Amino acid sequence: MTADFVMTVDSDYEADDAPPAPVKVVKAKGKAKTQDDEVALNPDFTFDPSGDVYADIIGEATELQDLLKTRKRKRVDDSDDEDEDGDEASEDGWEDQAPEDAVSNTASDDSGDEDSEGEGAQSDNSDEAMSDAAEVEEDDYESASDSDGDTAEQKARKAAFFAEPSSHEPAADSFLSMNLSRPILKALTSLNFHTPTPIQSSTIPVALLGKDIVGNAVTGSGKTAAFVIPMLERMLYRDKSKQAAATRCVILVPTRELAVQCFDVATKLAAHTDIRFCLIVGGLSVKAQEASLRSRPDVVIATPGRLIDHLRNAPQFGLDAIDILVLDEADRMLSDGFADELAEIVNACPRGRQTMLFSATMTDSVDELVKMSLNKPVRLFVDPKRITARSLIQEFVRVRREEDRGGMLVALCKRTFRARVIIFFRSKKLAHQMRVAFALLGLNASELHGDLTQEQRLRSLQQFRDGQVDFLMATDLASRGLDIKGVEVVINYDMPGQLAQYLHRVGRTARAGMKGRSVTLIGETDRKMLKAAIKHSANASKDDADKVDETVRHRVVPADALAKWGSTLAELNDEITKVLNEEKEEKAVSSGWSMFHDASNLATGDSDATGRDADQEGGKHHRA
Repeated sequence: MTADFVMTVDSDYEADDAPPAPVKVVKAKGKAKTQDDEVALNPDFTFDPSGDVYADIIGEATELQDLLKTRKRKRVDDSDDEDEDGDEASEDGWEDQAPEDAVSNTASDDSGDEDSEGEGAQSDNSDEAMSDAAEVEEDDYESASDSDGDTAEQKARKAAFFAEPSSHEPAADSFLSMNLSRPILKALTSLNFHTPTPIQSSTIPVALLGKDIVGNAVTGSGKTAAFVIPMLERMLYRDKSKQAAATRCVILVPTRELAVQCFDVATKLAAHTDIRFCLIVGGLSVKAQEASLRSRPDVVIATPGRLIDHLRNAPQFGLDAIDILVLDEADRMLSDGFADELAEIVNACPRGRQTMLFSATMTDSVDELVKMSLNKPVRLFVDPKRITARSLIQEFVRVRREEDRGGMLVALCKRTFRARVIIFFRSKKLAHQMRVAFALLGLNASELHGDLTQEQRLRSLQQFRDGQVDFLMATDLASRGLDIKGVEVVINYDMPGQLAQYLHRVGRTARAGMKGRSVTLIGETDRKMLKAAIKHSANASKDDADKVDETVRHRVVPADALAKWGSTLAELNDEITKVLNEEKEEKAVSSGWSMFHDASNLATGDSDATGRDADQEGGKHHRA
């Protein structure tokens, strides 16, 4: 098989994925060198699943006796200068003594049992790279909400920007104690929402007071209900006269799929009220959306690009009566890709509005939040350390040769993880190629990425939710916010370039207290991200260096299975190429007929048939 098929195509990034980070140049003893120089691949290296798979990375042999001990570390004086690589001392103030041992949990992929728990998962202590996680430099990965590293000037700015912690009411321990109206309590009961989650108990009382909020909580913790419930409660007391009808709430999300999900949750919570919602996203009829907006719905759930399209082209629609503005996945919305759209929307809203920002990787950087014109926002960081869910088991598979990735993925899916699996890829092209390969191998899979139409994307999601397909091939388009019940495993075909993106990916499983598992293929250049991911495990302990994290494991794919499925995949390369070429030809023919149809409509004056369906979500470089 050619390298183009099995390797990630870095030039074909998904819309919601961040661009590749620039290579950091590190100066050592007057000589400039790059990270690539430090971790260059060895083309002559042969795969050997026996022994310590990380020994060549760490540069130290791990003896059998070392596997039963834990690593000792000593405290470092805070005044010591840190090495630029973060190898000499880490920001948490610990450095290594003479290495006595290494800690890890090992899971061997050495059987074909469907139950992955029974497939050789052990508590074998092995792998110095995993125990060395606390040594990684935190400049790129430490949560922005952790202000321990802030300068005095930054702390002073935050103190002046945010409201005092004691200025808002304490968290509520039940929905009944929040003084919610009966229609909302009835909807909560019908949805089996009995006890609020930490983010809900902290947010709802504060939001009911009309305060601005910056919220952070782990994925799957119920952030959508946290801002929808107080919004509905306030809307129940609006002026309901015909003359006062207006759109008073806007919820902005970065992707269409997240908007559809938010719309579904909100309509269920408002089932016993007269509050009306409108969904404004790309890929749906613009004319139908314009008609819906003319009826002045109470709440608009939208993506930024399509909302601006209506602001500019629908004369009867405006945001001058907005009382509440919500940004879900706000850290993504505050990024440069949405900066212009977001600024235009904020300027169109009244300054006296209530603004709420939520994300699992939310920032409290004043420089970012000042764009939103917040008024003394309350900072509610339920998960300030950016950790994974406590019920998540993280497994890492060492990839010695990049051409082995495809074979490893097929081996994992054929032997171990056979249903309810989401597989994340960095590029749309590779996600589609692997979906074709899975189909030829008899594996039932669908795909979700930006090259599909809105109808195709929704159909793929629904098929996976209904169990009609076992695997969902996705890009980072599906990594944020989507709540798909019953996802058992998340597989990362390649490690994302940012810790926040990794947390969002693995957050698709182990949601709402359920158990889940993530499996990540780790290449030679992923050492730093591997350490950061392990350090931000929910069960990682800085206080007890001898404590073994049972939720972090190393999985080994047997050499014979890797060779078998790698060769099988290589034999299918010609057939895969043939399928891709046929699809390309069909797409070209379909596009030609579509252009002919549009030209015919314009010639006959039927402009409504063509519409303005161009998706403008996120600007030129961030189309979903």
